[in-house]
Amino acid sequence: MQRRDTLKWLGALPLAGTLGATSRVLAAPAAPAKLLFVFLRGGYDAASLLVPTSSDFYYEARPNIAIARPSADKGAGLALNADWALHPALQDSVYPLFGAKQVAFVPFCGTDDLTRSHFETQDTVELGQGDGTAADGTRLQRDFRSGFMNRLAAVLGGAEPDGVRPIAFTDQLPRILQGSVEVANVSLRYAGKGGGINERQSSMIAAMYSGHKLDKQVREGFETRSEVQRTVANEMAGEMVAANRNAINARGFELEARRVAALMREKYALGFIDVGGWDTHVNQGTGVGYLANRFDELGRGLATFAREMGPDWNKTVVVVASEFGRTFRENGNRGTDHGHGTVFWVLGGGVKGGIAGEQVAVNASTLFQDRDYPVLNEYRTVLGGLFARMYGLNAAQVGRVFPGVRGKDLRLV
Repeated sequence: MQRRDTLKWLGALPLAGTLGATSRVLAAPAAPAKLLFVFLRGGYDAASLLVPTSSDFYYEARPNIAIARPSADKGAGLALNADWALHPALQDSVYPLFGAKQVAFVPFCGTDDLTRSHFETQDTVELGQGDGTAADGTRLQRDFRSGFMNRLAAVLGGAEPDGVRPIAFTDQLPRILQGSVEVANVSLRYAGKGGGINERQSSMIAAMYSGHKLDKQVREGFETRSEVQRTVANEMAGEMVAANRNAINARGFELEARRVAALMREKYALGFIDVGGWDTHVNQGTGVGYLANRFDELGRGLATFAREMGPDWNKTVVVVASEFGRTFRENGNRGTDHGHGTVFWVLGGGVKGGIAGEQVAVNASTLFQDRDYPVLNEYRTVLGGLFARMYGLNAAQVGRVFPGVRGKDLRLV
């Protein structure tokens, strides 16, 4: 979808939606009533998504993969304010929504989990029970059959006939939606799979150029490509596939966004979808390249979902999150490794756009353990405050969703 089309349909939406009697727990008629949680499995590079352009240290730490400061040049960041810019791949999708004040970013957000393990930290996020470690370092018992979105559904009356209806757009029920409330699921597993050129196709193309003046260049190109693919496959592919936990890729999300929106619009109030492919240890790229392509596909999927929700977009909130961010300094393979703090996105017709939450100047002295973004906005407190505003939850109800946590109101909606 082009930016002009995005702006056109944004202008056609009413400024405020009217809910009516959709749920007895809503605090006010105009409160958002639908929630879609988009989980980016693999730990996406938040410093490429929300670019700290006022930080000289960012450009020193990333000589090959930094996103350029905003300018007229192709591939430069898209200015959000004096300190932050957006990845240019989102120019025609998320950027217009930000301009319409329908997107908020929460930098320095994340969990208290310090393992830097995809699997441990994904479980931590989905369970919403803390990292399972006591102050003295001993492990606490966590209930792996109780995810925070299922507990939210329970608080909102999900087990009752007039309660909210949750759905997982996954082939198996994820931890985040496991619990006492019955949850539907629909598989999107095969969406967006494949793509690219395989070895057989490479050989056929090379044969077509046999005897041509470009014969040498074509064959050398495919040989280099195959060597790089084998190296990456041997070193990283196994970990990336495992980290994805059978999630669809960003292209799959783009293709399925209309179906997701149709089900959310017509039948379900709480939805979850996971998107894989974010574990960028090698050659992640800059304003173009692998990571840019994933952002482009994800952004177009989010814009499609927003458009397809129609008037219901005004009572919908989309949260985009990941298990952790990535190392602030680039590694020797022009990629990034497992980190800590990340950036959460919050989108919706009723969202108060901007850059929200506690922030700090980005330099070497403010990095966590001299390598990562710190977590200044613990995600359960952020989401607890968001849910309180969306649904009129009191402190006790927020505590049922996130045990032992009080919500922090960032006025995101």
